[in-house]
Amino acid sequence: MRSHLRAGIAIHNAGNHHAAHDAWEERWLESDGDDERFLHGLIQFTAAIHHARERNWTGATGLADSASDYLAALPSPYRGVDVAAVRAFLAALRADPERIERAPPLALTHEDRELTLTDLDFDASTITAAVFAENSDYDETMIERAVGYARADLDDGRPTSPFVTLVLDFARGENRGIVHQRLAEHTERRRAREHDVDGLFEV
Repeated sequence: MRSHLRAGIAIHNAGNHHAAHDAWEERWLESDGDDERFLHGLIQFTAAIHHARERNWTGATGLADSASDYLAALPSPYRGVDVAAVRAFLAALRADPERIERAPPLALTHEDRELTLTDLDFDASTITAAVFAENSDYDETMIERAVGYARADLDDGRPTSPFVTLVLDFARGENRGIVHQRLAEHTERRRAREHDVDGLFEV
């Protein structure tokens, strides 16, 4: 839960409100009780902002209302998130959805810190990388494979391997297009080496 929560918060804070829900959705579908209400509320919170930015005022106010209902009974903070601040923002958005054009949306905090993409550890960054690959014109399969290679390198005690570095760079948005190309090249070379090694043992 923690890594997915932090990934979605950082994605939202980076301005990718619609994409943020992809970091939370799987955990939301698996959860129940307060966790289910919490994640459902956050997903609808980001959706309300997305609709407001699209000037869909009816959709924005409806989602702000339902998000408020999901979050209403939760303590604040909940799982490190200032739920009271989220509820206050939703109430203001519901009353005046056009406020989104006059002021930026609420930035979410986790454990009193306003998270950015560079604040995320490796596990949360891999979630972020998958979300950006899914929501943009990037090769999701290649990114998934690159993440696997990065994890293997970390397990082998190689925290500065090209895969670890490039996966983090891709997740953090540092020249993402160029990084994607470099990851593709490294991944193809590594797959070719693995294929060559496997061929040595074929009869």
